[in-house]
Amino acid sequence: MTHIPGTGHANRTRSIVKTLTWRTIATTDTILIAWFLTGDFKIGLGIASIEVVTKMFLYYFHERAWSWSDWGLEDVDPPLANSRWPN
Repeated sequence: MTHIPGTGHANRTRSIVKTLTWRTIATTDTILIAWFLTGDFKIGLGIASIEVVTKMFLYYFHERAWSWSDWGLEDVDPPLANSRWPN
């Protein structure tokens, strides 16, 4: 059977990479917001250091829970879905 890109479920490595890249973006946002609200960069870093750990685990388990579900995924008829030849 031919693999069709974009079909199937995300593996654990993909979930971990998505977790790390998202946390980088989100934690930077948290630091900047906390710094803006408090006027103290160290407080922003302190808040973000707690937030990054807890939310990284929450996101990973949320992502893994979604990987068990087929909800919202469209079925594809492999291998004819990307075929250039008429049926």
